Amino acid sequence: MSVVMISTMVLCFALTISVAVSIGLASILGIQASHAHMLISVKEMFGAINKFPLAAIPFFILAGNLMEAGGISRRLVEFAKSLVGGVQGGLPMTCVLTCMIFAAVSGSSVATTFAIGAILVPALVKHGYPVTYAASLQATAAELGVVIPPSIPLILYGVSAEVSIGELFIAGFGPGVLIAGTLMLFVWLYCKWKGWGKNDGEGRLPVGRATLQAGWALLMPIIILGGIYGGVFTPTEASAVAVFYALLVGVVIYREIGIKSLAAVLRRSAISSAVIMFIIANAGLFAFLITRAGVPEAIGHWLEGVLKSPAYFLLGVNAALFFIGMFIETSAAIIVLAPILAPVAAHFGVDPVHFGLVMVVNLAMGMITPPFGVNLFAACAVARISLDRIVGHLMPFVLVIMACLMVITYVPELSLWLRDLVYAK
Repeated sequence: MSVVMISTMVLCFALTISVAVSIGLASILGIQASHAHMLISVKEMFGAINKFPLAAIPFFILAGNLMEAGGISRRLVEFAKSLVGGVQGGLPMTCVLTCMIFAAVSGSSVATTFAIGAILVPALVKHGYPVTYAASLQATAAELGVVIPPSIPLILYGVSAEVSIGELFIAGFGPGVLIAGTLMLFVWLYCKWKGWGKNDGEGRLPVGRATLQAGWALLMPIIILGGIYGGVFTPTEASAVAVFYALLVGVVIYREIGIKSLAAVLRRSAISSAVIMFIIANAGLFAFLITRAGVPEAIGHWLEGVLKSPAYFLLGVNAALFFIGMFIETSAAIIVLAPILAPVAAHFGVDPVHFGLVMVVNLAMGMITPPFGVNLFAACAVARISLDRIVGHLMPFVLVIMACLMVITYVPELSLWLRDLVYAK
């Protein structure tokens, strides 16, 4: 049965059939091959999405879209530019810093790409940066949307591997800051080498004025994250608070969201949420059938025989996940693989929270690697260029993220020290 399912799924991917349909079709054929009742599909698909923490996904998507439409993202850009935009290469650094702040509310890298890219990609081109470099930078910086909490992939990992979402969120700060800091250092050095961005400080607001203008926007991540770790509300409830606050700021305070634009935001958010939920439902059925067939145990025994130590296990997993992430959407890969790999990681003594960060950061690279990187498609849509044109500028960014991944993988304290401090483990 498992051979039929995996072969069907791989064939469907090769035929460029959508991820959700590929997984669902493979699951149906697996049920038929095992002579099980088709009602299993209904039960398991419903069970996969009938989980309270998953309610956070549509809310965080909606919050990100409201931030874009309500002028919050534009004010965050001006604030970030006031801090780092005064040096050579300050505009690319502004892109990274803004994505980091925006990620502290949106939880989605695609939403971050559109919201920040719509402002910064044209600004980068206007200041003399190649459009291919601007698109590559935006796609890469937006990856912070799934590492900095709150994060939709971290929610999915927590649900799939039965790990505390609160612990995953707070563990994401260390890797997120590492990636953001490394990217900012890299773009600063790269721009000095290329001679780009000598006039990036033009039009930069004073820090005090920019902070005042972005005050309501900057208060948003403080309320959301402070509420979660202050015990005021759960991560799932925080997503609803984020929507309410973004709506309040966009409609009442900034007054940039009207009835027509609100309808468009709701429609776009509903479609994005439905796509993710459809993937989750099909992946839940697939994971159930694979688990029932004993594949996780078989993989675990095989890995124990081949990879004798935690270090080799993590290296092998990283290599496999990097390849998988190039072809399978991050959410689907997490839902399918987390229940399989998390128990094996625990057997090797790897902390499940640390392993979750390794999985998410690794699979997030799939968002910026051809041929199916969703951030690349979003950034190219914003920049109005074809995907093949940005590969040259993209590769250095991929190498930077890969170097950060190795540090995150083999220095678990980077992810766990804050978790251990807050949760007193």
